[in-house]
Amino acid sequence: MSDPRFAADLRRFGPQAEGNRVSGAEARLYCRRLASSHYENFSVVSWLLPRALRQHFCSVYAYCRWADDLADEIGTPSESLALLEWWRSQLLDCLEGEARHPVFVALLPTIRQFSIPAAPFRDLLEAFERDQQQVRYATHIELLEYCRCSANPVGHLVLYLGRCYSETTASLSDSVCRGLQLANFLQDVAEDFERGRIYLPQEICVEFGYTEECFQRRIVDDRWRAMMKAEVERASQHLHRGWPLVDRLPKELRFQVELIIRGGLAILQAIRDVDYDVWTARPKVGRLTQLRLAAGSWLRHSVIGRRPARDHG
Repeated sequence: MSDPRFAADLRRFGPQAEGNRVSGAEARLYCRRLASSHYENFSVVSWLLPRALRQHFCSVYAYCRWADDLADEIGTPSESLALLEWWRSQLLDCLEGEARHPVFVALLPTIRQFSIPAAPFRDLLEAFERDQQQVRYATHIELLEYCRCSANPVGHLVLYLGRCYSETTASLSDSVCRGLQLANFLQDVAEDFERGRIYLPQEICVEFGYTEECFQRRIVDDRWRAMMKAEVERASQHLHRGWPLVDRLPKELRFQVELIIRGGLAILQAIRDVDYDVWTARPKVGRLTQLRLAAGSWLRHSVIGRRPARDHG
């Protein structure tokens, strides 16, 4: 297990320690600490959220974080699948009103207050379980089906927390989430390959002549750059198609969601800036760029007022 913090949490709150009950206040504090200490952008975004929603976002994030760690921080796929099944049982108990694990103790009031259905939570688990069994994707359609479970539910959860879930907002959110997921795949090619996974569809690898041996040798050549450029543009198109979502959200969420979209586009630009060489180092969005993006979104929503949706450079 590569993350000592999660190993300690698993010993404390895992299947062997289900009798360790915590109070609601302790559970909420645990989720806030988890959210602020793990995800590189979440702590920034969470403090920009309306105060009334911060705890709810932290509780939802903690659920996703635990599921992700059970999938990726455990020794073998079989062990991960067993623990994900245990996590599913905890979810089912929570949905029936019985919560023991601190994440679910904190999450249960959120589910009830915002009438969140079971589907997005279950879909996320399906994606994490799929990661234990499938490590290659033949086509873009197959990869987007994976994104339907791994990325889209996160956007749906945000919409429920904003009390603005509808067929239209869900469709726009799905486009944003697909774009973000694809951007992360391109950013994390090297890390995913170390885990034995390739999220670049085999059909595009064949199209550009980039073989499994090329992955093994981490070759960065014209084939690789052309393939990555095509995939960066594909991810960018998804993000831009989802941009109209921002103006359909409650005003207290527009700034945060626009910032997330801008962040996804900034990741794609960071990949372009290193000439698509994500093998040598993982492209990152620097703190100065993050601040610039935040300032741009804040000006658009707080000072200048809403511009036409096409103005999102």
